[in-house]
Amino acid sequence: MTSIVATYPNAKDPSSPLDIRPVTGRIGAVVEGLVLTPDLDEESFRALEAAVVRHKVVFLRGQHQLDNATHEGLAARFGDPVAHPTVPVVEGSRYLLELDSKEGYAASSWHTDVTFVDAYPKLSLLRALTVPEAGGDTVWANGETAYESLPEPLRQLANQLWAVHTNDFDYAALLAASGLPDKQGTIARERAEFQKSVFAATVYETEHPVVRVHPVSGQRSLLLGHFVRNFVGLNKVDSQRLFDTLQDHITNEENTVRWRWQPGDIAIWDNRSTQHRAIADFALQRRTLRRATVHGEVPVGIDGRTSTTIRKEKRAEYQPV
Repeated sequence: MTSIVATYPNAKDPSSPLDIRPVTGRIGAVVEGLVLTPDLDEESFRALEAAVVRHKVVFLRGQHQLDNATHEGLAARFGDPVAHPTVPVVEGSRYLLELDSKEGYAASSWHTDVTFVDAYPKLSLLRALTVPEAGGDTVWANGETAYESLPEPLRQLANQLWAVHTNDFDYAALLAASGLPDKQGTIARERAEFQKSVFAATVYETEHPVVRVHPVSGQRSLLLGHFVRNFVGLNKVDSQRLFDTLQDHITNEENTVRWRWQPGDIAIWDNRSTQHRAIADFALQRRTLRRATVHGEVPVGIDGRTSTTIRKEKRAEYQPV
């Protein structure tokens, strides 16, 4: 088998016109000296696009020139921007999702964006507006190196697995599992209500291969995250045990990179081969970021089968009798 180091070289690419500096040995790079605009020259854009596939997530500091319109315009260079399927966009924008955290709560659980639909986003561009003085970092994990580093018996098992992803999950339980303080359960109840009335107002369930083949690089990666409900053919208990084992390989520290945000930063990541989570350690400080996503391809497993949406319906509301 090809070694991880040989397969995922993160050393600076001398053929690239960009100044790209790796952050870790397996994932993440900083791009220096590039001003992001929707009319970025073609050579620089293609190099940036290649860097995202190669390094999984790239970071650029000081991109204060971007506003909502140019943020969306930049996303459009990568493909067709799409709004979140259930959450309203930022007022005055067409596609942007605002991540405005309240009392220290953020998406502090490992996930790949919107995997409860079949053709989930291939790319995300996250722009920092207001960040805490301390805390509020985001961490990304490399699903490709996670797959390559699996012991052979686990890799063979993962090759055969399919999983059901859904946006209809117990948000309150997920929040409680984070270990964060909650004043008499108030925030948990508010978030659970948001989950039910907005985020999962339309319930999606989609079957994805656990091992996805990247449409550009051809590399295999583990596709899991907190939207997974169960593995096809396994009950809830067995699914959870197996999920924990595979998920732990993805989020192993050797496969991760952690970014300390500054206002004006932008992170661009390959949503087809990564997971990420926000670190909810910033108490009452404000943390506001905006995200654009780009329409993705329907995933293909190693056997050539494609993902399938098995449920999409409005949540039934309780009617008293």
